[in-house]
Order: sequence, then structure tokens, then C-alpha cells
Amino acid sequence: MSDLATSRPAVSNDAQSAPVPGSPQYVLDIVIPVYNEEHDLPGSVRRLHHFLATEVPYPSRIIVADNASTDDTLAVAHALAADLPDVDVIHLDAKGRGGALHAAWSASSATVVAYTDVDLSTDLRALMPLVAPLISGHSDIAIGSRLTASSRVVRGTKREFVSRSYNLILRGALGARFSDAQCGFKAMRADVARQLLPLVSDTGWFFDTELLVIAERAGLRIHEVPVDWVDDPDSRVDVLRTAIDDLKGCWRVGRALATGALPVRELRASLGREPLVAGVPAGMVGQMVRFGIIGVASTLAYSVLYLLLHSTMGAQAANLSALLLTAVANTAANRAFTFGIRGRTGVARHQLQGLGVFAFGLAITSGSLFALHRFDAGVGKELELSVLVVANLVATLVRFIALRRVFGVHRR
Repeated sequence: MSDLATSRPAVSNDAQSAPVPGSPQYVLDIVIPVYNEEHDLPGSVRRLHHFLATEVPYPSRIIVADNASTDDTLAVAHALAADLPDVDVIHLDAKGRGGALHAAWSASSATVVAYTDVDLSTDLRALMPLVAPLISGHSDIAIGSRLTASSRVVRGTKREFVSRSYNLILRGALGARFSDAQCGFKAMRADVARQLLPLVSDTGWFFDTELLVIAERAGLRIHEVPVDWVDDPDSRVDVLRTAIDDLKGCWRVGRALATGALPVRELRASLGREPLVAGVPAGMVGQMVRFGIIGVASTLAYSVLYLLLHSTMGAQAANLSALLLTAVANTAANRAFTFGIRGRTGVARHQLQGLGVFAFGLAITSGSLFALHRFDAGVGKELELSVLVVANLVATLVRFIALRRVFGVHRR
């Protein structure tokens, strides 16, 4: 478990974490997290209940997750549960949407867990496209997106600007590729949830983003569904406060990824998908591109160092020194950027293994120099450098294959 995981608020759970003999085995649990929603809750629950009964062909349950409401929301929720089948209630003593979802999803025995905001701003006709890829096993997580070209959204300019700006920040700061982190309409496979949830520490609005970033870095498949969405004009969300908290969350998660505090590699090993073709892991093209960029930079640095050192050290010594210096930097760069390994764990071992790869490159380049000087002892350093660059290209291919074994099969 990550050191980011924090204690969770106390939960009073009227929903069972394991099926009771004779009770239905639900395929879908859909959670409605609520805080002081005594007026809107009855209409929303009844509308969702009717939709599930008439449009969803799987046994489904609604779980109202009351997070520390101070009005009669909890009493209203219990009345609905008593009146409608397949409606349950949990109560948390602390406020926070993320905490409510964490508690409800962790206790679920369904195949797929989902949630929707109480205002049902998202058109429920998107529910089946959301959960079907998870039930079939095609995808691991599904999110409604208001930012795709085919989405239809009605909301104010301010919230539209904030939403798009936030998702641009996610792409730039955390390398996120999903389009809409905060749409209140998401689902995931329950077996995936059980492994991801202990690593998510936020209990508020950043919960969604943190969950998605970890899932994406672990190589899980995130399915996006364009939605029709109408903003709730009575929403009590403090946009500015939420935006500040989200930026703090981005910094915290980014730091955890950079230092290796999040066990992304372990998650990838336990949850990641098998290669499409044996021996060709997903993401290999991206690895090769990043490796190539680092390789070009290393070759330029090597060339400059070789030319600077040649006049005082001679060809062989200059080659050894330039190659050694660039090899150390190259291994560190590939470790972090090509294969996505962060933190200090294993650094010394990786460098030692990288030096083993360096020794092979040294043998090829030194052998090329030796052969060239045997052929013509009077060649200039420009021709020497040309031969060394060609020899390094041969060594680079071997280096890529060797480093993949050093760092393990890993897709960033």
C-alpha cells in the first residue's frame, strides 16, 4: 500500500459488503453521494430507479451514500430504501464525495461499481454505453466526458472555462490523456476498484482525478463516453475552492509519481493487459521514440566530449571517457523518461547494469577504432568520429533491448 493512503471516515453501512444468502447478486451498484440533498434526493432516486428497472438488463442496485448531512437527507434516504426495492443506504460521519465513493465501492459485492451526481445532470441514456464495456471485460474504467466533439453540454461560460483549463493542466502537469476528469458520471470494474482505492488518499472532489491518473499510469484501459449534460443552476459547488484544492492535489500526486511513492509498476504487473503480440509489449513504439530522442542527445554530447578530449588524451582514452560520461547520463534519462521508473529504489543496481551495457558499447567502438587504425594509422579525428558514430548506432539497438531487460517490461 502507498504511503499516500490515509484513514477513512467511520461508516455506518446498511448495504452489505458480501451477499446475504437468498439476496440478489448485483451486476451493477450505482452510488449517489449526497450532502444536504433532502429536497432533490427523492426525485433523483425514483427517476434513476425507474431507469434501471426498465432500461438496464442487469440486476442493479442504488446506494445512497450520505456524507455527514446536517439536514434530513439520511432520513429521506432510509424512507426511499424502505419504499423501493434494490435501494440501500450508507452513512459517513465525515463530509466528502471521494470518501463516500471509497466507502460504498469498497463494500460493494457487484461486478461493476458506478456513481452519478444527485442532480442527474448527465443524461441517463449514457449509462449502458458506460457500463457495458466493463461488464464485457473490454475496459477497466469508464468515464462520461463533456469535452468530446460529440458531447452536448449546457453550462455557463465560467464553468466551461474552468473545466477545460483544469484538464489542460492535467495533460501538461501529469501527462493525463483522458479528456474529462470531473464529470460526475463514472464506473469501474469492482476487482480493479479493490486494488486502486487503497492508493487514493483524497476524500473530496480530487478523488476522481487521483483515481484516473493512477489507473492510467498503471496501464489500465479507460473508456470515454460522450454525454449530454445540463448544468444544475442550483449547484452548491464552490468552483474557486475546488480549483485550488485540485491544483494542490495535482502537485501531491505529481510528486508521488516522481519519487516512486505510488507503486505504479506493481499495479501494472497485477492489472496490466497482456501484449497484443508475444514479445512486443504495448507502448513499445513510445518507448522507442523516447529512447531515440535521448539517444540523439547522448550522441551529440558524446561527439562534443570526444572532440574536446581527443587532443589531450588520444582516440581510445577520449572514446572511453566520453562514452562513460554519456552512458551514466543516458541510463538515468532512460530510466526516468523512457521506462517511467522514478524514485531512488534500485538506482545503483540499474546504473551497474547500465555499465554492463556500456562495456558492450565500448567493445564495439574501441574495436572499430582499433580496426580503423590498423587499416590506416594516419586517419584524422573526423573520420574516427564518423566510424564511432556508426558503431554507436549498432550499439544503440543492442542497448535498447538490454535496457528493457534491465528496467523490466514497462509502459509509461
